[in-house]
Amino acid sequence: MNLFKPTTFTWKEIALLKWSVLLIGIAIGAEWANIFSNYFLVLIIIGLILCIPPTIAWIKGH
Repeated sequence: MNLFKPTTFTWKEIALLKWSVLLIGIAIGAEWANIFSNYFLVLIIIGLILCIPPTIAWIKGH
């Protein structure tokens, strides 16, 4: 079974997918805000550190 087979979607299907992911993300963000609020600064620092290599690669033009 190949999960990554080539597939073509219509623009309506893609729009529904984007809306569903957006709404699920909002729901998770609203619920998990209390859980992760104590780690906000740590998560921001980790996010900034992890964005350094792709940023350097983008600046170099790779």
